[in-house]
Amino acid sequence: MTGTERTRGGSSSAQPRGWIFAIPLSVALLLGSVFYWGLSNSTDDLPSTMIGREVPEFDLPPVKGRSLGLSDGDLYGEVSLVNVFASWCVACREEHPNFMALEQSGAVPIHGLNYKDQPADAAEWLDTLGDPYTRTGADIDGRVAIDWGVYGVPETFVVGADGTIAYKHIGPVTQSDLDRKILPLVRELQAAAKEKRNPG
Repeated sequence: MTGTERTRGGSSSAQPRGWIFAIPLSVALLLGSVFYWGLSNSTDDLPSTMIGREVPEFDLPPVKGRSLGLSDGDLYGEVSLVNVFASWCVACREEHPNFMALEQSGAVPIHGLNYKDQPADAAEWLDTLGDPYTRTGADIDGRVAIDWGVYGVPETFVVGADGTIAYKHIGPVTQSDLDRKILPLVRELQAAAKEKRNPG
């Protein structure tokens, strides 16, 4: 074999290795694009097939140490919020003070749907941080959350007095979210329910 032949053989065998180095770069660019999209798009704008539908049928026992569980029947008659939370959820801890303040204001009842939590952990979390919930259902296996179309925790739903899901917020609820989106909708739904009860 001549030197020229060896050079040609070497260049042809090196060519596939170039593609191997290009694969990680392509993956990095793809992940970067997804990350950029996540930063530039609000998760609470994700569509939900539950909007405009009645709450799904469910019946959950109370979280350990609480006397009131949560069922679909509890979500009729008055406008309310349903907050999906868990003790292991860091973002849930971020939003919790806002729900404590909201509960103190008496503006709207808040119900808790405790997602895939250990009973003792959920009880300790509420005992330590405070319990803003009127009712709290323990969804230990997460099946009820699936029926609600939950992507993850935390998520918060606005439910009308007729049991219809009017709004879904994905991610921790900030005071700005309450002031700009959630509470104005709550007041609108409360006014509509009052008008329906007392026409004219």
